Amino acid sequence: MNINFNRRTDLALAALRTLASAPGRMTRSHLAEAIGTTPSFLPQVMAALVQGGWVTSGRGPGGGYELTDLAFDARLLEVVEATEGPSSNGRCVLGDGPCPGEETCAIHEVWVEARGVLVDGFEAIPALQTERR
Repeated sequence: MNINFNRRTDLALAALRTLASAPGRMTRSHLAEAIGTTPSFLPQVMAALVQGGWVTSGRGPGGGYELTDLAFDARLLEVVEATEGPSSNGRCVLGDGPCPGEETCAIHEVWVEARGVLVDGFEAIPALQTERR
């Protein structure tokens, strides 16, 4: 069984790690290259991180992206939910839509329990596995 984050989440987590090891602000082109995306797609990835208060962004010659102190307190669950939406969205794991109300699928109960364990685990994991600069 595979449980994967979407590409935007993978890139957002990579951007946080990359910015945590950078000496200061990184330009859009340098950050995009470092995490393996294009400069034109990067703002879509970074929007959730900026909105979450974990990253600041600036335009122009001195622009780019830089971590805020809040990034070091962010939990994995917060970043995942910022990029993918709420973890309690009630999506059916077997179907492509919301879980039905009264008629549940064969694995509904197991999936609800497993999702709860994942959410609790993601809440316990720091988004950045590094100390503050």
